[in-house]
Amino acid sequence: MPTQHRAIQSRQALIRSAAETFLEKGVPAAGMVEVSRRARLSKGALYFHFTSKDDLTLAVRDTALATLREIEDGFARSPEPLTLAVRDFAVELFARVESDVVLRAGLRLRPETAPGLDIHALEHRWYALFLDKAVTCGTGSPAGSLGPLGPGDPDGPQVSDAEPRRSAQLLTSVVVGLLHLGGADRTWWEKESLIGVWTLLSGAVASGTPAPDRIPAG
Repeated sequence: MPTQHRAIQSRQALIRSAAETFLEKGVPAAGMVEVSRRARLSKGALYFHFTSKDDLTLAVRDTALATLREIEDGFARSPEPLTLAVRDFAVELFARVESDVVLRAGLRLRPETAPGLDIHALEHRWYALFLDKAVTCGTGSPAGSLGPLGPGDPDGPQVSDAEPRRSAQLLTSVVVGLLHLGGADRTWWEKESLIGVWTLLSGAVASGTPAPDRIPAG
């Protein structure tokens, strides 16, 4: 195996090991020796890649952020209107959080330890992302449907194209709320649970439920 490839594999193994240790013990209690042992690498190999635990923590953050950007890029490329695209985004996001220990650990890091992935940062970045989608692709026909997790069903209520900001606010709150709830009970991230949430959301949108005020309107 080429030396460069081994170095990349070692670095990835250490980041994954750190993420697992952070999730089990928290960052303050995680030791560098334990991280290297879990990765089955020497302490010297660990310090070859990372000079300190802060350096390693930022590597977990950066790796998680790169994965998150990949998911967000997929959302941005979707030709679907906002509500359908956000539904698909939520399915992909929670599947990746469930399966990717580094992403999961990154999302749990304290903002002062690793800024950029805290709940307020996610609210702002997803609101901007969703609003851009609403402007470029529309929110969906008023006669459309949030429907099941799949192609849109044209037989139910949906967010009006006339209210892109409100739509982006509401859907941001839903995704952030599900992310928080799933941290304690992962059934919230299951496909069936998301179907139920989107069914309830259809009713909330149809009844004119006000959007939350905490997310910026512009």
